[in-house]
Amino acid sequence: MFSFPRVKPLALSFLVAALGLSGFAPLHSQTATPAPSASPAVQVDKTPWLYKGSDIPHDPEWRFGTLPNGLRYAVRKNGVPPGQVAVRLRMDVGSLHEGPSELGFAHLLEHLSFRGSSKVPDGESKRVWQRLGVTFGSDSNASTTPVSTTYKLDLPDANETSLDQSMMILADMMAAPNITDAMLNLERPVVLAEQRERLGPQARVSDAQRQLMFAGQLFGERPVIGTTATLNGATAATVKAFHQRWYRPERATLVIVGDLDPALFERMIAKHFAGWKGVGPNPNNPDFGKPDATKPTSAALVEPTLPPMVSMAVLRPWTVFEDTIVFNQERMVDFVAIRIINRRLESRARAGSSFIGAGADLSDAVRSANVTSIQVVPIGEDWESAVKEVRAVVADALATAPTQAEIDREVAEIDSSMRNSIATAPVQAGSRRADNLVEAVDINEVTTSEQASYDIFTGAKGKGLFTPARVLAATQRILQGTATRALVTTRTPDSNVQTKLAAVLAADVSGLVGARKATRSVTFASLPKIGAPGKVVERTVAVAEPKIERVRFANGSTLLLFQNPGEVGRVYVNVRFGRGMQALPAGKQTPAWAGDMALVASGIASPGGLIGQEEIDQLTGDRQIQLGFGIGDDAFQFSAQTSPTDLQDQLKLIAAKLQSPGWDPNPVARARAVAVTGYAATSSSPDAVIGRDLERLLRGNDPRWGTPPLAQIEKLNAQDFRTFWEPLLASGPIEVQIFGDIDVEKAIEAARTTIGAMKSRREAAPSSPAVRFPMHSAAPVVLSHTGQPDQAAAVIAWQTGGGADNITESRKLEILAAVMRDRILDRIRSAEGASYSPTVLSQWPVGQPGGGRIMALTLIPPDRTDLFFRVAREIAADLAAKPIDIDELRRAMVPTAQMVVRRSSGNPFWMQQTEGGTRDPRRLAAIASIARDYGATTPQELQALAIKYLAPGKDWSMVVLPEAKAAAPAAAAAPGR
Repeated sequence: MFSFPRVKPLALSFLVAALGLSGFAPLHSQTATPAPSASPAVQVDKTPWLYKGSDIPHDPEWRFGTLPNGLRYAVRKNGVPPGQVAVRLRMDVGSLHEGPSELGFAHLLEHLSFRGSSKVPDGESKRVWQRLGVTFGSDSNASTTPVSTTYKLDLPDANETSLDQSMMILADMMAAPNITDAMLNLERPVVLAEQRERLGPQARVSDAQRQLMFAGQLFGERPVIGTTATLNGATAATVKAFHQRWYRPERATLVIVGDLDPALFERMIAKHFAGWKGVGPNPNNPDFGKPDATKPTSAALVEPTLPPMVSMAVLRPWTVFEDTIVFNQERMVDFVAIRIINRRLESRARAGSSFIGAGADLSDAVRSANVTSIQVVPIGEDWESAVKEVRAVVADALATAPTQAEIDREVAEIDSSMRNSIATAPVQAGSRRADNLVEAVDINEVTTSEQASYDIFTGAKGKGLFTPARVLAATQRILQGTATRALVTTRTPDSNVQTKLAAVLAADVSGLVGARKATRSVTFASLPKIGAPGKVVERTVAVAEPKIERVRFANGSTLLLFQNPGEVGRVYVNVRFGRGMQALPAGKQTPAWAGDMALVASGIASPGGLIGQEEIDQLTGDRQIQLGFGIGDDAFQFSAQTSPTDLQDQLKLIAAKLQSPGWDPNPVARARAVAVTGYAATSSSPDAVIGRDLERLLRGNDPRWGTPPLAQIEKLNAQDFRTFWEPLLASGPIEVQIFGDIDVEKAIEAARTTIGAMKSRREAAPSSPAVRFPMHSAAPVVLSHTGQPDQAAAVIAWQTGGGADNITESRKLEILAAVMRDRILDRIRSAEGASYSPTVLSQWPVGQPGGGRIMALTLIPPDRTDLFFRVAREIAADLAAKPIDIDELRRAMVPTAQMVVRRSSGNPFWMQQTEGGTRDPRRLAAIASIARDYGATTPQELQALAIKYLAPGKDWSMVVLPEAKAAAPAAAAAPGR
């Protein structure tokens, strides 16, 4: 088994030991369970049940078993991240198993199971797991789908004692949840809040698609969330009957993957689950039905705030195939056919067409149908032209075989991706492996090793399956079915819309096909020359533990290197330059917002002509080379995850983009079209308004943050975009971070011949003024949304700090925020049922001298926003008035510290800690105190922080109300649109 190297500096043992320094009792004294009495050994059937009927090679790392009561399990050793154990308990019951009066019961039961059981009082499982380092909502959670309910637990720093207690809790949750009228009345409002919060235009479109596409099948009639009527009609008796019918060991699959002995996993499963017995006979699954050709083939929906969209689908009956090598090889040909169609559609969208985006997909939909679907988002309102153009691309694919070159490109990209999966398999997270196995059970398939998957793929190549004739046949096969459907979404009502849709779908599009456009062949030699290799003028150890080196080149660029082969086969690259948000002019709208969408896509200027996004894709498609762009608080950055063999060319691509940027106007036009088309959606719900305006308002209405007004977006043009971005790309010394599975000397040489070979760059312009936190006001700022009348949002924030002077304080503020989050969750969600998802965040921008805050926010009914503000302020006042008790501190600090421990096993964590460190050495110095800051916080320190920052009269608050309820004077006074 691959042994994951533990990074020394974030002394994992020190962090755990540090918990004891704060007066905590040893872990086992709080979590140990009584030793069980001896019991007869459970006879387990060790047949690998997952592979029944399949000739796909078994992954030998998995151990399988079936208990006498029918519960199936799969366990595996995995040390990524170190110390963690991932548990997934899948119940074969979802919304498709519900009767007409039981809609939403599977999901409701998921909620009730987490609240408590016969051995675990209400809410205690959350507290027990918090003491073990589990973060509620991310490490402990559950999900309900149409066909299954899966309970998830990621247990950090696991040992036999903590696993034993966790298995006891999970087993009791399944066998004996507290289904009483009292528990139901406590949790029902939470589920209704979740239902209320999901309602909106996107949910309506999703529901309309499901109801149309699967008309005549249970999937079309069974929303996972249920209905208000069925949820309000649920009683303890009816929910208990549902539980007894479907929650039984024969329908359970338990998956455990983690950094302990698999034999221990098997013993714990037998100990806690072998005694579980179902009530009565195991029922058969309902008939999920087949696609019904007699049902309506089209529908229309009016959504004023959403872009127009057309969804088309061809459906075939879902069939349980034996998951064999031949079946998978044939399916690979199907996916190559889909990839070719998608590449052609994307090429058209990039070049300028009638649609912003379009894509095809092939999927098995919840055991109900095998579906080929196509989605089209037009530019503007002309969806008819967009559908015709997309249909022309599809018609061409149906009529004429692709070229062998097109096929070879897709096959090469798949080959590269699979080889990369093999290289990085030793560092695949245990939680991901557990999820993958559960997903395989969901769709009646198997899972195997990365090498075996690749062997199946190369076998398909060896058989000559990837030929024009075979791909054409696959295209024709996957675009036929027993039922067809189409849904059109428009902004305004049109009584003739379905007639228009039928006409568009029947129209002759042969004249729109056009000639296929081949992408110009380029190589890395086609990129512009950078310059003579640079000279290393300084090389030092910037951080002793972990050893991070600093290199300075003669052109002023710097390099931070961290050789950490813990993530084998992965190399992370971050190239920072300029001043980021600080370089943007304060008080002025700029085209900065379009950088994410258009800057990389604008290409690279070369002697042979523009190397656009199409050519970049062709250049990098079969390599582990990327080009992402982002704007940070104090720098712009190009980032990528690459491989040791691709590092040199990865840096060459970034250097070429910086030195010789291209200015293709099409990506700018597309970015403008995307933003204009989607702008109405920014007011369609409370959370959409928050996403549009909150960051701007929290910075004193600074237009550098937030979404620009529509008028500014509409004015964007290619020349203005270039005028704005060209000097920014050329200014500011460059800092490069290369972290991961590297040879240090080769990495330095790669940087020396690329970034180090560039011309010296002028200093970036002085920073813009520091951000301002908004002034306190007795009444919240009022914004409005155009969505559901029973939806609102509430935000309250307290100013903290920023910069590198007091990073220690920022870390302790994360723990204070965790305490507040737990309290507000208990009161607003669990006790009041007013919201499904209240949260508290601490944000401290290291790259800005200010702008930090502790912020509580939630979605909530309009008439309960005052409750939220009152509770938040009461919690803040109480934290300032007295120290919290040791147990509450532990339940906040241990999960926070364990999250840091787990993240520290990956390179991105260390990149985040050190970015900007060559400009500001304080950031590097702060690494030494990570363990102490997170692991040795005291109640008195948190109280002092609460006194310092959570003072009454210093908070800022905001509500987002439905238009009809937003007071006219407040709405008029709110800064906005």
